[in-house]
Amino acid sequence: MLTDVHCHIHNLIDVFPQAEIERRRLGVIAVTNSCDMEEFLYNEELARKAAGEKAAPVLPSFAIHPQQPAALAEQKMRDSEIASLNEELLETLDKLAAAGRIAAVGECGFDLYNEMYRETEAQQEKIFASHMETALRYDLPVIIHARRAMHKIFSWIKLLTKSRAVIFHSWQGTYEEGNSLLRRGINVYFSFGNTILKNHKQAIRCCSLFPADRLLTETDAPWQPARGQNFSQWQDLRRIVSAAAELRGENEKELENRIENNFKEIFAANLN
Repeated sequence: MLTDVHCHIHNLIDVFPQAEIERRRLGVIAVTNSCDMEEFLYNEELARKAAGEKAAPVLPSFAIHPQQPAALAEQKMRDSEIASLNEELLETLDKLAAAGRIAAVGECGFDLYNEMYRETEAQQEKIFASHMETALRYDLPVIIHARRAMHKIFSWIKLLTKSRAVIFHSWQGTYEEGNSLLRRGINVYFSFGNTILKNHKQAIRCCSLFPADRLLTETDAPWQPARGQNFSQWQDLRRIVSAAAELRGENEKELENRIENNFKEIFAANLN
């Protein structure tokens, strides 16, 4: 069974209206990210319908994306308004977790890709601290976005070692950094998507060398298209698994099963 540990169904359906039909046809189990209540309620309704109709599950997650503080500042919102909105969203996250309505906290973390994002580093740090507090309080997996920010991740080692599971969405670190996280006893998983089909040498090396029981797959749909595509979608998962198996010199079906088992070990409480 194909699994997608990180996608944005709400956005995907905007560009591909048949996305949910296609997901069910392929039997893809998906964790879908939410950054506000409108998006969350949409995802939660998809999850309810899938469960009621015994289709492949949809598992909602919730978090403040690390790019959001910069995006709000670009909209000319005042610092006090941004702080108030963030506090409201963090309270929402805690309430959703307390009610058992989310399967994971994410995507959260750090994005220091450019100067605009780096200017909000202090805000990102504060927000991530709240996300980790909620994830630990309710024993939830955390899905991490870390772009040019692995040094920030290593400053959180003590709390990460206490986490139920730490999932790196679209892993962008080095093999050595990932191996260091494993050696420190973190229950860490590395998710790969279309980057391994686009000659990203670092992602290819990591996907080739990490232990199979630490691998996950994702589409980040619709935001991580393969070459020649306008958006990423569920069908990409077959090509991603096939490419990963070829890189590793493993049987494709066996690797797909291993990745499915990894996914189910993390989200067992939401799949029973």
